[in-house]
This record gives sequence, structure tokens and C-alpha cells, in this order.
Amino acid sequence: MTATGVASRAAGTGAPATDELVFTAWSSVSPYGMEAAAYAEGIGSASGALADLDPEAFPGPYRQGAVVPEFTAAGALGKKGTRTMDRVTALAVSTFGHLLDECGPALVERPESVALVLGTGSGSVQSIMDFTRDSLTGDRPYLVDPARFPNTVMNRAAGQSAIWHGIKGPNTTVAGGWLTGLLVLGYAGRLHRGGHCERVLCGVAEEYSEQRAWLEWHAAEEGTRPPLGEGGAAWLLESAEAARDAGRTPLARLLGTRFRAYHRPDEAADALTTCVRALLDEAGADPDDVRLVVPLGTEGEEDAVRRALPAGREPEWIRCRPLLGDTSAAATGFQTAAVLARAAGGGLPAGQLALVTGIDRDGTVGCALLSG
Repeated sequence: MTATGVASRAAGTGAPATDELVFTAWSSVSPYGMEAAAYAEGIGSASGALADLDPEAFPGPYRQGAVVPEFTAAGALGKKGTRTMDRVTALAVSTFGHLLDECGPALVERPESVALVLGTGSGSVQSIMDFTRDSLTGDRPYLVDPARFPNTVMNRAAGQSAIWHGIKGPNTTVAGGWLTGLLVLGYAGRLHRGGHCERVLCGVAEEYSEQRAWLEWHAAEEGTRPPLGEGGAAWLLESAEAARDAGRTPLARLLGTRFRAYHRPDEAADALTTCVRALLDEAGADPDDVRLVVPLGTEGEEDAVRRALPAGREPEWIRCRPLLGDTSAAATGFQTAAVLARAAGGGLPAGQLALVTGIDRDGTVGCALLSG
């Protein structure tokens, strides 16, 4: 899909017609810290966030990782309402909270006109496994703590984020492996074009837990097990006209997203090359204008992107995985945040393009195109 064609008027929201979606604000809760500025500084300086893990606090097969420092639900959000909140939900609620703080209270004056789209893996793997274990080992007659059951459903983090911040528009959870952040962008664009909202709060969240660590360890092949990371990233998507009316300056434009499947691993790189070329063509963009590429970091990915660009053209690369580890469902969301951090600092002038790309191990490739 591309983000160029839109509905003439959002049904029931009074949203004006527009021909483009723009990013106007972003936030991040990351291993660099609780603020977007910390993420921007860390990524901008290519400072690694990986560190030795405390085996008591973060048990599992990995000795290193990138976790949000000293993060707890109660510490980030207060004690009220957080007794049974799991880590991924707290990360999501905190990330959206920082985004809303930046945008100001006027954003949610009409809460039914604001949508929320969150990308995650399986929700909280730890909560799912702990609850299942308790159902087998807990004391009768209750066996489990019913207050913890909501943590076992995938849309818990998205729903709690909306409830916590008073957002009453469409609420969606998207799960798509490493490409989740790109799928969130695509879904948000369709949601807006379909006339279901005026603005979309988009985000991704992933937690570090022993359970997730073991699942990732066994899913990866020997020798291809990067340390794990966690955190959340979020951004505000709205029409250019809505941004002007609200007094917000666009950071970047969303020109489109594109996805493609592959059957065998040796077909993945060619699939991504085709995918990038198709997106550039569909958006009417000149490949020579691509100045920035933020890849996921899988084998063959960078060469695949180079083949889609003019010969001899070498864009600037921002490589997040070596700095943050494998952040799973949050990966392409953090990559998108890296582009927005660069754009906010004036590093994506008008007319210049940025690509966010990824090859997922389960048979899909994807990319998003942003413009200054």
C-alpha cells in the first residue's frame, strides 16, 4: 500500500481531505533511557546499549542484552493500577504517555477521533506462560490469580494504553515478527484513509523476559543469536492539514509501505530488492534521492537494497541491531524512530528519502519510504 490516496472525509470524525500523512511527534522508551532525546543521542552517536545482564533479574541463556534501565511499571507509572501490569504493557503505556505529553492535552480533546495501533509479538510471553503454569500448579480452589488473566491476551497492551490515556477511537494490535513496525505503519495508513479516525497513535513494544529469551534462543540457528533488546517507540501520524491546524510541524512524510513473500531463504534478498523497487515506483520517487537507509540487519539485506538503488549510490546507513540487540517485534519500529530522530535534528531535508527495510525469517520482506 501507499499513503498517497485518502478518503475525502473521515466518517463521523469531520476529518478534512488530504493527500498525505505526516509524522509530527515521536517518543521512545529504550535501553538508552526513558526519553526520546536519549534514544536520538544514542543512535546518533552509534553508542551501544548492550551490557552484561544480571542473571538474577534477567535469567536465561543470554549473558548480554539491552534492557530499559531500572524500569518497573510502578516506577514509571505509579503504584495505582499497576499491581498486576506486566512489563510489555507498562512499556507501551509509558511510551504512549511520553508521546501524548509532547503533543499536549488538545490531542485527546475528542478522544473518539484518535486511533491507537500497537505492534507487539505475542503480547507478554512471560504472562502467558506464568498463567498457564499457575493453572497446573496453583492451590485449589482458584489455581490462578484472575486479575492477571488480562495479561495473557495479545491486545492487553494496546487496550490498557488506550484506557490509561483516555483514547476512545479504533484500537488495534498488530503482530508480524520483525516486520511488525512496518505493518503498523501500513495498517495506520489504511485506518486513516478509510475514514475511521483523524489521527493515529502508532507504536511498538517488546519486553525482555526469561521466557522470551528461551523462545528466541531455540528459534535461532547456532551462531545467529544476537543479544536481545527491549523497549517501545511511538509516533503520531496525521494529515498535513490536521498538523497545520494543530500547529505541529511535520518531521517527515509517509510515502508508503510495501511487503512481499519469499518461499526459500535464498530468495529473500531478491524479494527485498523487488519490494524496494516497487515501492519507489509506486510512490513516484527517484531512487537517486534515497539518502538514508535503516536496515533490520539480516544477512544479505544491505546488498539487496543497494541493488534497488542507482549504481554507485551509497546512502548513509543507520544500523540499530548492533546497538540495541534483537528487539523482535519492536525492531522496525525502533528503525522508524531512528529516521524520525534524524529528521527532528534536521537530517532529512525536504525532498530527501529514507528507507526502513527488513527481512523476516518467516518468509516475508518489507520496507517503508519516508520523505523530508
